[in-house]
Amino acid sequence: MSDLLPAIFSTEGLLIGTIVPFLFVLTVVVFVHELGHYLVGRWCGIGVTAFSIGFGPELIGFNDRHGTRWKICAVPLGGYVKFVGDMSVTSSPSGDVSSHLSEADRRRAFHLQPIWKRAATVVAGPLFNFLLTIAVFAVLFAMYGKTVLQPTVAEVRPDSPAAAAGFEPGDRFVSVDGGVVETFADLQRFVQGRAGDELVFVVLRDGREVTLRATPELVEQEDALGNKIKVAAIGVINNAEMGEPRVITFTPAGAVVEAVRETGHVVARTGQFLKRFVVGREDKCQLGGPVKIADMAGRAAKLGFEWLVQLVALLSVGIGILNLLPIPPLDGGHLAFYGAEAVLRRPVSERFMDAIYRVGMFLVLGFMVFVFWNDLFGC
Repeated sequence: MSDLLPAIFSTEGLLIGTIVPFLFVLTVVVFVHELGHYLVGRWCGIGVTAFSIGFGPELIGFNDRHGTRWKICAVPLGGYVKFVGDMSVTSSPSGDVSSHLSEADRRRAFHLQPIWKRAATVVAGPLFNFLLTIAVFAVLFAMYGKTVLQPTVAEVRPDSPAAAAGFEPGDRFVSVDGGVVETFADLQRFVQGRAGDELVFVVLRDGREVTLRATPELVEQEDALGNKIKVAAIGVINNAEMGEPRVITFTPAGAVVEAVRETGHVVARTGQFLKRFVVGREDKCQLGGPVKIADMAGRAAKLGFEWLVQLVALLSVGIGILNLLPIPPLDGGHLAFYGAEAVLRRPVSERFMDAIYRVGMFLVLGFMVFVFWNDLFGC
């Protein structure tokens, strides 16, 4: 038994090395998401009865002076904010519940608020996730700057799409499908999510522009955390001599602007991946659930705290995007109902909402089973 203790409690062990970083990452992302719902809901005059990190039995908690129960629960895979008005699974209370609310509670009940207040409260969760990502990137850019490489070809991998297309060492990328390329990271951003798509490249060669066409292919690479991932590439290699690496420094305001731009790139890449995944054009192993996130958190923690907060930023923007999908019980599903209510000028019928909710719950649970299977057996 004593031989097991170092494996569990050391910085390389399961508890300190993996579980603690995982709980840190997930708790920060969930807390910020639910804090968005809470703060905007309170700003809109909506009462909050509970703010929970996790589900299931309560482990610890307290009541604040507004009557909100703040608590941490046993299953740390999410969280929720419960507003005044004992709402059903479709965020619409039953008639009996509404009739038992006091006059004061009716003024604070979520379901009795104008559409704009309900929509603002719901969208605030994903919005705060995006703001968290921007904040993390801004701090990192302000502290460390950003290292960039010139988009110049140092080497062309044999038998690659780039070799077949006629790329040569010394070519400097100008654009990809009309998108301007200023750094080698720009090139990677334009290519990595486009496996199987023919792209038009403009390169500068011997002072003149040359147009080439190449179709990126999936190749296995190792990311900064040591994970094996498959990304689209054309087979050009950069190095320090040709890339001439330099560090761009930012003022605080400049760091925020660059953070917004970088967050936009992450959102675009994630959206592109999801669209291609739905039609079967992306590798299913790129999706992971709690097991994979825990492994990544452990790897990031070993590299340093700044790597762990980068993982927080990336997971936060991913959670924000997923929650905006128009599928109940996700935030985007509720927003879709509010949109229909605004158009119809009356609430969607409880029966219809309940049917759609059941379908949405089935899809969400199916997705959860899929990523768990991926984590444990699929890849």
